[in-house]
Formats: sequence, structure tokens, C-alpha cells
Amino acid sequence: MASSSATLTVRKAVKDLLSTTPSGPVAVAVSGGADSLALAAATAMLTDVTALIVDHGLQDGSAETAERAAGQLKTRDIQAKIIKVDVTGRGGMEAAARRARYQALRAAHDGLILLGHTLDDQAETVLLGLGRGSGPRSIAGMRAYDPPWGRPLLKIRRTVTLQACAELGFEPWSDPHNSDPAFTRVRLRHDVIPLMEEVLQGGVAGALARTADQLREDLDALDALAVKIRQDNENMLVADLRPHPPALRRRVIRSWLIQAGVPELTDGHLRSVDALVGEWRGQGGVWLPGGFVACRSHGRLCVQPPGQ
Repeated sequence: MASSSATLTVRKAVKDLLSTTPSGPVAVAVSGGADSLALAAATAMLTDVTALIVDHGLQDGSAETAERAAGQLKTRDIQAKIIKVDVTGRGGMEAAARRARYQALRAAHDGLILLGHTLDDQAETVLLGLGRGSGPRSIAGMRAYDPPWGRPLLKIRRTVTLQACAELGFEPWSDPHNSDPAFTRVRLRHDVIPLMEEVLQGGVAGALARTADQLREDLDALDALAVKIRQDNENMLVADLRPHPPALRRRVIRSWLIQAGVPELTDGHLRSVDALVGEWRGQGGVWLPGGFVACRSHGRLCVQPPGQ
């Protein structure tokens, strides 16, 4: 029926994702906003689901907001679990909150966890990555399925989830942080993307999301080639790495360093280590996050753990 068209659109997106993922328990991360409320309701139409509501405690009334979201879900017979977290650590409040949230969600549920990211969120992510020059992986945006995370709404606009909530009788919470221009993503949402839509005569958010899809396909192809190279060169011999293009070498190096336990690698780190292969002048080792050091010794790359 016409009055439930948005809800049906969201439900179809969830059904399409669930058809491609392993069966098992499903949870939905719920903030109380339109995207996650609509997602939780649509998922409950298809399978048993648990709603996970993370209370960051960053705003006055956050506990009441969490309880209100749980109460709205209860009207749809969706059981909710409220998880309180402490937001601390490096990277500013936004990064620390994201880290605490994802850790709490992982700890609370062993299985698929659905997130309410929409096409609009994907477009913002692509622009953030582009503006920061953080490499193709960032510009490729978010994956629809990146275990344990599932993002079925990446091709759906935020306006659709708002309409779905209206159809379902939900009253979504509007996070004040989503209107605070102190956050870069908020400026992108309210200033930059609307200006781009005006200048380029519409379709910008969709175009950015399509760009992410196309780039992700290219990255997957390069990553598959890098896996083959790594399998054929387990000892990271420089002579076997040197003939390959730098883009492939850096992917091999990235997987090798991650396997060794090196955290938070950047494009700059990978380029510095790759210089031990492609721009060798007898230079010393490369210091990496976590206290690791990558070096070249006896014709092969090696990585020294912290304290050695």
C-alpha cells in the first residue's frame, strides 16, 4: 500500500543483504534516530532481532533518550538492550565515541550487526576521505557487508528512513551533534553537499556513492592480485617484490605488516616501507605505529617488534 512504501523500501534493502550473509542471530545498532529505528523495524519484519542501544553519556538526558528509543521499539515487539560506555582516549570526542561504540557492540553480540548508514552517510564519507587525502580505501567508503557489520541502507536516502518512521508511528530523536557546525561531517551535510548539488544541478550524493562502489571494485581486484603475490613470496624477498607496480607492492606490504600486528597504518607508512624496495639507497629502518620497525636485511623485508 502507498502509505507504507518507504517501509517496504527499507525492508527490501534488509532482505537483499540478509540473503547474501550467513544465517545466524541478527542485531541492529540503534541510536534513536530515523535511520536506525526504521532499520530495526524493517529487520524485525524478516527475522528475530535484538536492538543494541549504546548510551555514550555525552549529553544531558542521554539515558532518557536511550530508554525512549527502547520504548518505541517495544511497540513493535523488538527487544532492546541498552549499553552504557565511557568515551575516552585519543582522536577527539567523535573518534573516541565511535571506537567505544563499536567495541561495545562487538562485545554485546556474536553475529551480524546491522548499522543504519545511508547513501547520504556514504557520500559524506567519500568527501571526508577525499578532503583528507587519505587514499583510495577511504574514498571507497563503507562496505555493505564487512563482518560483523552489515549496512543494508547504503543505497537509500535519509529522506526515505524519515518517511518510514512516519509510516511506522516512530518519533525519531534528533541528535544535537548532527547540527553542530564544530563537526566537519555536519558542515559537509548542511553546507558543502547542498552547495555542490546546486552548482552541479543535483545528483551529487548518488554520484559520490557510485564512485565509491566503482573504486571498491578496483581495490578488490588489486587486493586479490596482492594476495597471490604474498602467497608466492612468503619471505618478502626484495628481488621478487621489485618487479611489481608500487600500488601492488604497497598492498602486499600492508597485509604483511597487519599480519605482524602493526596498528593504524597510513599511506605514508606504506610508502616509506615500499621505498626500501623501490628506492633503496641503504637507508635505515622505518618506524611504525606500536613501536614496530620495518627494515631491509639480506635481500628481504623484515619487521622488528617493539623493544627489539
